[in-house]
Amino acid sequence: MQEAIQFGSRTIDFRLEYSDRKSLGITVTPEMEVLVKAPIDSSIEKIKEKIRRKAPWIIKQQSFFLSFQPKTPKRQYISGETHLYLGRQYRLQIRIGDEESVKLKGKFIEITTSEKSKAKDLLIDWYLQHARSKFHSIAQPLIKKFKRYKVEPSSIVLREMSTRWGSCTPKGKIILNPELIKAPKGCIEYVIVHELCHLVHHDHTQRFIDLQSKEMKDWEKWKMKLERILA
Repeated sequence: MQEAIQFGSRTIDFRLEYSDRKSLGITVTPEMEVLVKAPIDSSIEKIKEKIRRKAPWIIKQQSFFLSFQPKTPKRQYISGETHLYLGRQYRLQIRIGDEESVKLKGKFIEITTSEKSKAKDLLIDWYLQHARSKFHSIAQPLIKKFKRYKVEPSSIVLREMSTRWGSCTPKGKIILNPELIKAPKGCIEYVIVHELCHLVHHDHTQRFIDLQSKEMKDWEKWKMKLERILA
């Protein structure tokens, strides 16, 4: 059943399920949905009281997932339009020519193509190629650090995701959104560290937060930067 509490000016909606358990359990999903499992004999007033006490924690967990919700504005892929690469802004320069290429030249991303309509696909492919090489080079020293916890990802793959910057499968595969290549290196490191922490702790418990803070003390700065520049 759907319920809600008021916490200050904020409404926290939650889905309540009763089960044969002894204590209240609260889970925040990647979609920022709050799931509450309560003992069968619990009163709704006591459940809501406990959720109010946990409200700061719930809000904090929901904020983790904000950075995994890309909101890329519509692009037209025309000369003069600005595009990001590793946190820096570049202007597109589209040239008509026989070759099909994309190159960084000073403050420009220069696309040479026989037809302007191909510019979008050429740029997307260029981003993907750079994401493959950059993400792996950024990830390697971080993976090495996490070996102290006896964990290592089975693989790192790229996949377009409409609502996430990264994810980690139960079998240890880390999936990264290629759109991250537009963000600064620190933002990419933050997402990779976040997913590596999931190899140790599979949910967003306090132990997970403590580990993330230990391995990347300034993660909140990079999370906020990611939310801001790719909003």
